[in-house]
Amino acid sequence: MFVDLVTIFIKAGRGGDGRVSFHREKYIAAGGPDGGDGGRGGNVVFVVDDHMATLLDFRMKRKYEAANGEMGGTKRCTGKDGQDIVIRVPRGTLIRDAESGALMHDMSDDRPYVAARGGRGGWGNARFATPTRQAPRFAKPGQDGDARKVVLELKLIADVGLIGFPNVGKSTLLSVISRARPKIANYHFTTLTPNLGVVYVDEGASFVAADIPGIIEGAAEGAGLGHDFLRHIDRCRLLVHVVDVSGSEMRDPVADLDAINEELRGYSETLAGRPQIVAANKSDILPPGSDNLERLRARCSELGFPLYEISAATQQGVDVLVRAVWRALSALPPVTVYEDEMSVDEPPALTERDIQIEVRDGVYCVSGAWPEKVIQSVNFDDYESRMYFERVLRRAGVFDMLEKAGVQEGDTVDVCGCQFEYVY
Repeated sequence: MFVDLVTIFIKAGRGGDGRVSFHREKYIAAGGPDGGDGGRGGNVVFVVDDHMATLLDFRMKRKYEAANGEMGGTKRCTGKDGQDIVIRVPRGTLIRDAESGALMHDMSDDRPYVAARGGRGGWGNARFATPTRQAPRFAKPGQDGDARKVVLELKLIADVGLIGFPNVGKSTLLSVISRARPKIANYHFTTLTPNLGVVYVDEGASFVAADIPGIIEGAAEGAGLGHDFLRHIDRCRLLVHVVDVSGSEMRDPVADLDAINEELRGYSETLAGRPQIVAANKSDILPPGSDNLERLRARCSELGFPLYEISAATQQGVDVLVRAVWRALSALPPVTVYEDEMSVDEPPALTERDIQIEVRDGVYCVSGAWPEKVIQSVNFDDYESRMYFERVLRRAGVFDMLEKAGVQEGDTVDVCGCQFEYVY
């Protein structure tokens, strides 16, 4: 089964919590705090696997989570980092953010790509020791890792795309010019999935060709099979437009040529402007007195497309076509690699700017990512920890913001779900 579009959920590991610990050893008095920092959460990493041809594996599993970092140890030991999770995809897979649709990365090279970064580990209580606070009984929790839904879209990497209506001989041509062995039969839509083949031209000269399932009128709007696979010729540097010049399907080759190009324009103007070579196939069975070849040649001349008469079944003219394709490719730029539209950088450190204050039913509510992280590190059973919490809020300007909002002594203040009575 050929699968080329899936949506999965990825989640990086959470950072380990910092540890609250005090050094206790015989003959050593007042050892002091020695809680270590938590380990970093594991990343979600994508790598290319050339042994994969479809995204079928992702139909069976849709959720991928990296390991969490471990809690910090005693004796100032840092916790173990969470193990990365490695996701293998076929070469040519595009990774998009499902929410925004932005392209995160094009998996066309051999470099691993980190799509979700693990959270930082929290500080242990040894980090909070000062001359005036010598026994801190609190530590920071680890931060959450990135989590998002991503769309994986496979776009085959091929130099040449063979396009045309069903049953015009694309698969036969691919089997003749390469060692690919696609299914070939005398009925429409024999080819249900794209097929790749390496075409050897000469020593040190070869290219990859892709046989795309037949395209019909309305393909750009979803008709037939070809619309599902138009994405696979997005990268192709050159299109070989295979046309049945014999009219064996009771079709007009000129109308077919124009119809397919109209579908390409409906899908993408960029794709419609891609260089084309027309292969007038089945020329060996051209009916006597038919003007199909002359009319097709005239139309190709108008469009600026070179035309080559071939018969894929008898291999007549095929070698000439292959060498013409190679010459055209030699003058074209490399296969397209798409630029990233969004980056997954190290998450910025939370700051005091992430604070909002609202008044709800007489309660002054303090919210935001920064105060939420601060309150997670507070041990409210410990006096020094509570004093540390108050000093941090005061330095961040939370008290000034509350007074500007009109708070009075005795009013209730809610900080991320924890309520206190406001005292000057």
